[in-house]
Amino acid sequence: MIRIAIVDDKITNRRIVADKLSRHPVFTILFQASDGEDFLSRMKDCREDQQPHIVLMDIEMPNVNGITAIATASSLYPEIRFVVLTIFDDEDKIFNAIKAGACGYLLKEESGPVIADMLTNLWESGAGPISPSIAYKILQMVQAPLAPASALNNSTEIFHLSEREKQILEMLSQGFEYKDIGNKLFISANTVKKHCINIYQKLHVNSRAQALRIAYTKGLI
Repeated sequence: MIRIAIVDDKITNRRIVADKLSRHPVFTILFQASDGEDFLSRMKDCREDQQPHIVLMDIEMPNVNGITAIATASSLYPEIRFVVLTIFDDEDKIFNAIKAGACGYLLKEESGPVIADMLTNLWESGAGPISPSIAYKILQMVQAPLAPASALNNSTEIFHLSEREKQILEMLSQGFEYKDIGNKLFISANTVKKHCINIYQKLHVNSRAQALRIAYTKGLI
């Protein structure tokens, strides 16, 4: 069975997707989440052998949007496949989804059988599911190298880290403690601690180890 999680802020959308997939016995809907924050919270309670294999993630959601949720979760749970399922097909959102770690990008207008076939193919062969219109846009992006090169090289903007926060994150990766960082940056250890709290909140983690894991995998440092 392929375990699926559905993340969308509209309960009607979640029910429609769940209904489409429930018609195929290969899928089991593990859970549904109302936004990225809800999803990340639910993941903390999942045993490793009960985590979803594939997560269908909407983009525009309150609290934590889909792209930020993918960026955080794809680093913490690298075995999970994240597929965007949205109505949006503009270049910026496609770029950001790829940067965040999405392996597929589907439009909600796709029929149930098409979504089911693509997700099954993803599970069996690793081929990322892409709606045809999105595939065409990606091809256009690749043919215009300046745009994707600049967009795909830096994930800092996904998490909205400031230059100071990025600097402190780099120093944390070098093993420095708050006091050491404060001495080097000419600020108090308490100020460093406040910056670290902000960093953890933006990355949606609660430890240095988790923050550094995301920083390394997403190229933040």
